[in-house]
Amino acid sequence: MSHILESWFPALQDNLPAYWLIIYAFLVLRYVIFAGAAYGIFYVWRKRAWFYKKIQQKYPEQKRVLYELKYSFSSLAIFASLAVFIKYATEGGYTKIYSDFSEHSWLYFLFTVVIFVLIHDMYFYWTHRAMHHPLLFKHVHKVHHMSNNPTPWAAFSFHPLEALVEFGIIPIMVFLMPLHPAAIAVFALYMVSLNVIGHLGFEIFPRGFTQHKIFGLHNTSTHHNMHHKLVNCNYSLYFNIWDKLMGTNHAKYHSTFEEVAARKDAVPVSSNEYQVASTSYEMQQATD
Repeated sequence: MSHILESWFPALQDNLPAYWLIIYAFLVLRYVIFAGAAYGIFYVWRKRAWFYKKIQQKYPEQKRVLYELKYSFSSLAIFASLAVFIKYATEGGYTKIYSDFSEHSWLYFLFTVVIFVLIHDMYFYWTHRAMHHPLLFKHVHKVHHMSNNPTPWAAFSFHPLEALVEFGIIPIMVFLMPLHPAAIAVFALYMVSLNVIGHLGFEIFPRGFTQHKIFGLHNTSTHHNMHHKLVNCNYSLYFNIWDKLMGTNHAKYHSTFEEVAARKDAVPVSSNEYQVASTSYEMQQATD
């Protein structure tokens, strides 16, 4: 991205504040497009019609949404700062980022996207588990868990220290293996999309998804929603592999998903409250 920006705005080469500002604006725009589209569709446009898909049968208070926005914009500022660091490290020859596609094959390019996602999935699981250490949770990770009924705006709602950890996978990867900026961009789009889905608050996958031999390897919105509500379970990000290996899936994950996915109707109670006929979505506090 740095090459594109500098070709459009040559003056940015030596103007660090302007470069940071443009990177920050780009990250904010991407966040608003992805999270805003999901929020607009599920929480505004189809709020009543699709309420039966709402995992927790209530909407968060407006002040909680504003809280998510505040911390997400803060996190994006940290992401922009790390992106600038990567730019200068690359110019100094310290990273393994390459700009000429001819340096590596297309097969290698696709491989780097896949391996980036898999390594990030592992990285996220273990750093996430670390964030649940009582000390780190109380002073850092609790910021994210204040959204116990998250909306898409919670996708980047982190304490500044956690934001550093979350973005940290990109500096690690660019120092470890040759990566084209396009591969990083593809990874970033996948990451943002799945992050928004995880915090959507609505279940979009069909019944039987979590029990399927192949599809069941991928996480659902219910999976991460249960983590926000119950805290000590369901730590993984993209795939359910690490939770299965480490035994950290909630015991009622599959049954809860099936109950939510099987819902058919939502009955309006008032303009601001809804209930689902015969719903049994009641959870107890999980323990390690």
